[in-house]
Amino acid sequence: MDMKLKSAKRMRFIIIAIVAAIFVICFLVWQNNGIVITSSEYTNAKIPEEFDNFKIAHISDLHNKRFGRGQSVILRKLEGISPDIIVITGDLIDRRRYNLEAAMEFIEGALEIAPVYYVSGNHEAWSGKYETIRESLEEAGVIVLDDTRINIQRGGSSIYILGLSDPGFLTPSYLDGINMSSVIQHLSAWSVYKEDFNILLSHRPELFDIYSEYGMDLIFSGHAHGGQFRIPFIGAIYAPEQGFFPKLTSGSHTRNSSTLYISCGLGNSIIPIRIFNRPEIVVVSLKSS
Repeated sequence: MDMKLKSAKRMRFIIIAIVAAIFVICFLVWQNNGIVITSSEYTNAKIPEEFDNFKIAHISDLHNKRFGRGQSVILRKLEGISPDIIVITGDLIDRRRYNLEAAMEFIEGALEIAPVYYVSGNHEAWSGKYETIRESLEEAGVIVLDDTRINIQRGGSSIYILGLSDPGFLTPSYLDGINMSSVIQHLSAWSVYKEDFNILLSHRPELFDIYSEYGMDLIFSGHAHGGQFRIPFIGAIYAPEQGFFPKLTSGSHTRNSSTLYISCGLGNSIIPIRIFNRPEIVVVSLKSS
């Protein structure tokens, strides 16, 4: 009887272990592939009436990831949003496993949905292949906004989109910190346009104080991947340049007259796993007041 009892207990343990392993695997697959759409309304008196309900879909940190064949899953999500424009805040590719084809599959599909505006991230900067990336994007029809300010017109009124190239172009790695000279140079030049409604695209959320100091109205960033691992009700565990328990990894944040929206991103980089942090598309609808 003892042998039978031990055998039955061992079998029970094996079954429980197998069920637990299957549950963990399914949970991780869902966490890494189940895209969530986060929608918000943003109100500002500087937004012209012609841009009331103007919808912006924000994409960041794809890192070569594929969501279905030909990026079909994410493109269906975007099509269902029906955005007026799509903004991308860097890291379409991953410098450690460079694959421009996967990024361009997404880009080509996105351009059939809405105009696409893009700024670079640190992975593009450190890939050593940015000229090829930029040429591919521009040939496809993407508006590359690195260190550029342009306007979008509707019915005689305009809003402005500004883009900062990633500071990584001025440093070779994380170890060298952030060289903010180019960021400050361009924000300072643009600060004279404070009467206009200005949307800033910049990869790095940790520079929010600077964006706010120079009067940017609405900012879109990524980079932090939502912290990659999150603790429910507490938030991110770690983010680059912000350290442990960082504050600027997801959601919206307001300082003075500036509001920052941070995307948790879509792909992963060094660690190929997300926990309590699903891939995200951020959608912001403009409201004139």
